[in-house]
Amino acid sequence: MASRRLVLAHFWLAFATFAGSVALGTWQMWARSPLQSGPADAELYYRSVTAHGTALAYVFPTLIAMGFGYAVCVSALDRTLRGEKFAWAGFVLVLVGALMSLLAAAAGNSSVLYTFYPPLTGSPFYYLGVVLAVVGSWFWAALMVYNMRAWKQEHPGEKVPLAVFGTVANALLWIWTSVGAALELLFLILPVAFGWKSTIDAGLARTLFSWTLHAIVYFWLLPAYIAFYTLVPRAAGGRLYSDRMGRVAFALILVLAMPIGIHHLFADPHIGTGFKFMHTVFTAGVVIPTLLTIAGLTASLEIAGRLRGGGGLLGWVAALPWERPIMLATVFSLLMLGLGGAGGLINMSYTLDSTIHNTQWITGHFHLIFAGSVVIMYFAIAYELWPHLTGHPLRSAKLACLQLWLWFIGMLVVTLPWHVVGLMGQPRRMAYYDYSNQALAAEGPLVSVSAIGGFILLLSAVLLIVILLRSQRGEKAEAGPLTYARALDDRSPVPRTLNGLGVWFGLMVALTLVNYGYPIAQIFFHQHNTVPAQTVRISP
Repeated sequence: MASRRLVLAHFWLAFATFAGSVALGTWQMWARSPLQSGPADAELYYRSVTAHGTALAYVFPTLIAMGFGYAVCVSALDRTLRGEKFAWAGFVLVLVGALMSLLAAAAGNSSVLYTFYPPLTGSPFYYLGVVLAVVGSWFWAALMVYNMRAWKQEHPGEKVPLAVFGTVANALLWIWTSVGAALELLFLILPVAFGWKSTIDAGLARTLFSWTLHAIVYFWLLPAYIAFYTLVPRAAGGRLYSDRMGRVAFALILVLAMPIGIHHLFADPHIGTGFKFMHTVFTAGVVIPTLLTIAGLTASLEIAGRLRGGGGLLGWVAALPWERPIMLATVFSLLMLGLGGAGGLINMSYTLDSTIHNTQWITGHFHLIFAGSVVIMYFAIAYELWPHLTGHPLRSAKLACLQLWLWFIGMLVVTLPWHVVGLMGQPRRMAYYDYSNQALAAEGPLVSVSAIGGFILLLSAVLLIVILLRSQRGEKAEAGPLTYARALDDRSPVPRTLNGLGVWFGLMVALTLVNYGYPIAQIFFHQHNTVPAQTVRISP
């Protein structure tokens, strides 16, 4: 595969960041559990949480999306990447930005968590690092759009490969959704961090961040969906049920994932109830592309199972190649997506959200969706790509399957107790709890179980790195070009609107302006939420 070094650089930096972040997360669960004697060092805890969240929210998934996007662009379009020098420049910016932010968090003067939480403010170097990482990712997004447009000009009337269509949809989603956090950082937080202002509009800052906060989940999720549609049916030995269904799902995610972030602000008084209800409705809408994806993937796997000789009502399930890591990862991903998605229905409800608002339920929910459903597919993507990137076969598919089992089990052991203690009222973002208090005593055993799950996840993360390292050495074995699933409707033409993303991008922008325009304008002009900034200081 062309651009191998570029893709490998992104994946290795991503997984190195990931492994360190899992270690931090494991320590955090241990530190606030009854398994450790005495309360945790709160200052050290919040340094760790900020580094953990920053690395896993901004650095790790962004590098995976970028690396996978470059691989898709080269292999699916069957051409060299245009603008590879700019791609390397983007990689360097992400690397430098990540180092700046993580070092600032480690220094203890930026413990603001990855959501920033104004009026709390930290070192300007932390925020500048995040900005650099985001700008670096914009290089990738621009290159994805540019390469697809160039290919279409050279292949007039031809259908854009589905993997490229999904990748460009993700690039456009990221360009627009990252604008909210960028505006918050550049115009509200950085002037305070540099000492140019002493007050900050906390309400406007939170609203701008909500612009990014939920849509970023779909930026994380789309590489997994691209794998569902284009890698999994091929690995299973079958055909994709419907290419058109995949395009509709990607287009709907692009349109509906963006204008829904205010459902994270149900408890914030500066947002009117009408707009909270509107965002609830649009949040329910994103279920549609997910259901389409699950239906299309299930049909594709049934086709593969029956081609492999599976008969009867469910005989095709047993006939699937379960020895392949990507098959196992897909099932685990869908199971965790189902559990996490069911919890999301409660989060999006204006009434029910008040029951679990700011409790450990929320932590369990987003870890189950991202760290569970999404990240396990990142592992599968790496396992599928590694032979094509390194020229070496994947060493021990059985060991890779064991690593996936450990991650799946560990994630359930971590997150299910969090959901339960959340329903019991345990608040999140706490460095320690006094389990000797009768009101909290019943939560202690559940928190201990989740801490044990953290060590299972750490073992799985270490095993992943070992497998990838071993698979980059040894005898050479040419894997051939990276190919994608052929669809049953491959020869059927698609409407012009499903062979490009201009219309869908325009709809996303328009809906965002409708759903965010009035609340932001109201906050901006009234300025009821301007408060003194509070700087993070290291205790003497």
